[in-house]
Amino acid sequence: MASYRIEWKASAVRELKRLDRSVVPRIVEAVGQLARNPFPRGCRKLKGSGNSFRIRVGDYRVVYEIAETLPLVEVVRVRHRKDAYR
Repeated sequence: MASYRIEWKASAVRELKRLDRSVVPRIVEAVGQLARNPFPRGCRKLKGSGNSFRIRVGDYRVVYEIAETLPLVEVVRVRHRKDAYR
């Protein structure tokens, strides 16, 4: 399997900076693992979107899109679960 490149949208980086510092390393580690396997166990495809998925990191959700032709994983959103889908 090819290694995927990880890119963060500017809005996702801003959201990450606003989070509690204790959870940021766990989120960064989980996103880093998407480079090897963009479809990890427990990932969910989001309804109504072509290539959008989400992974759980504790009480937080990381929403990302996959462009398999490039290969690229773009992190779109990092939010607490109560706000993730608004």
